[in-house]
Amino acid sequence: MTDPVAVTGIGLVTPGGIGTEATWAAVCAGRATAGTDPVLAEAGAPVRIACRVPPQEGVRGRVWRFDPATRFLLTAAREALATARLDPEQWEPGRVAVVVGTAAGGVTTLEAQHRKLLASGPGALSPLTLPAFLPNMAAGQLALELGATGPSLQTSTACASGATAVITAALLLRAGLCDVAVAGGTDAMVTPLCASAFAKMGALSRREGDPGSASRPFDRDRDGFVLGEGSGVLVLERTAHAAARTVRPLALLAGYGATGDAHHPTAPHPRGAGLRAATARALAGAGRTPDEVGHINAHGTSTALNDAVEATAIRELYGTGTGPSVTSAKGVLGHTMGAAGAIEAALTVLSVARGTVPPTAGFTAPDAATAGIDLVRAAARPQRVGLALSHSLGFGGHNTVLAFTAA
Repeated sequence: MTDPVAVTGIGLVTPGGIGTEATWAAVCAGRATAGTDPVLAEAGAPVRIACRVPPQEGVRGRVWRFDPATRFLLTAAREALATARLDPEQWEPGRVAVVVGTAAGGVTTLEAQHRKLLASGPGALSPLTLPAFLPNMAAGQLALELGATGPSLQTSTACASGATAVITAALLLRAGLCDVAVAGGTDAMVTPLCASAFAKMGALSRREGDPGSASRPFDRDRDGFVLGEGSGVLVLERTAHAAARTVRPLALLAGYGATGDAHHPTAPHPRGAGLRAATARALAGAGRTPDEVGHINAHGTSTALNDAVEATAIRELYGTGTGPSVTSAKGVLGHTMGAAGAIEAALTVLSVARGTVPPTAGFTAPDAATAGIDLVRAAARPQRVGLALSHSLGFGGHNTVLAFTAA
């Protein structure tokens, strides 16, 4: 990757709040957002805690008919475009791409309509059922909202989907197929079906009596993740395009890597081989070496296996002691699934731009499997971050690594 891509805008809708500043304040304060969820409780789901997005004020008109995942995305995209000082009324629509990652599409709508079908028959279904739940429709609705007529794509690599969307957008820019790419991830999987399915796998924390301490990335007593929801959006441009608009980038996407484990449907490779290979590709693309990495925004799910494998990969890449600082946002936001890669990419950009690394909420004590990495704990750490990586891993053995540098 010889021509870095500029990140000129970000937008976030997360359990930490509506907007980038609300989310950043929550993760920097280490303020956990997990709580008892009335929808899961009413449905009798085996795990009833989740991280929900706060109510969105001012959402009116046809947008209310969309699945929550699409509503989150539209709100995050509007903020990202405002940050980037881009006005859809003034751009060349055919030169604007939209790329969105999702793990489950409009699963909230799908479940609700299925319940109607079983209870009242086919006549009860909404005619908007398919446009609301098809996996490609978040990107389609966003392109419609923005009037963007360039490439419009949806990516799905499970929990790496949002990061995969960022990589795909960068490839479109480098190929000259667009001048601006609105890229992100979105999901709204806090549903009875999804919660029950993850619980059946043993992937969710069972700490219902103390929801705020349930998500514990890298902690000795972690017992699974907390299901979350939300959306993250980045505006990407070639650096020359941003310079011509006299917009100063927040950071540069200097490199990226993507690999597949080809090991197991749900478990990562036991030595983190795919993650290490993706890291090597990202660093090679950026023209950097491992000793130059100052910070890692880890995938850090709070599951025993993922955290152990990721910590192993980090130790083997950077050694122990004075390696890069490491944090996970999932102690605050829960696991937002296909949105996580984009949300955490945005948080990594903020760490680079603002010189601050948020703490890992929920962490109290390391164990042998996760020890030896410089995990930021207790409080946000001031740090000048020259080169930062964002890790994303997904079921199916997907590994993505994004490398960001200061602009």
